[in-house]
Amino acid sequence: MARQQKSQTGSIRIIGGQWRGRKLPVLAAEGLRPTTDRVKETLFNWLQGRIANRRCLDLFAGSGSLSFEALSHQADYVVALEKFAKAASQLKENQQRLNVPQSQLDVRCVDTLKFLQQRPEQGFDLVFMDPPFRKNMIVPCCELLIHQGWLNPGAWVYIESEQEFDELSVPWQLYREKSVGQVISRLYRFE
Repeated sequence: MARQQKSQTGSIRIIGGQWRGRKLPVLAAEGLRPTTDRVKETLFNWLQGRIANRRCLDLFAGSGSLSFEALSHQADYVVALEKFAKAASQLKENQQRLNVPQSQLDVRCVDTLKFLQQRPEQGFDLVFMDPPFRKNMIVPCCELLIHQGWLNPGAWVYIESEQEFDELSVPWQLYREKSVGQVISRLYRFE
């Protein structure tokens, strides 16, 4: 008797805003680590009143947890970068599920470091950086954000990393920091 294969999907939940409580399917793929509800709730409490009408850049979108949460909280525009083609495809499917036009959410299947090497047409007000752990992606991303002009004055940069990652040496002010399990979350302000 043939065994039925288990579905290769999980789900994320939008915790606030216009889509509060909506669940979206995500791939159950190695290395894909959606931001937990607890961490996401903390982050969006920190950002309360700072998301509406803002331009956001999600550098390692993965499940889209942070991108969709920002849009639910009335972000004006989000660019979601995801290198893994199947995850990027899932992001686009969830975009359709929520009826989000491309003028609000631009999902790109690209390598983040290569993407950041170009100069943007317009800067961003909020950047989410939740890279794969232990791949040494944070420092090069921060350098490119600074040197290529990706950040608008007063921009916020959220970095989610493994617990052992030391604080960055960046020209940004650390606004908030919190550890939950093996994850440390930091929110910086670009002056």
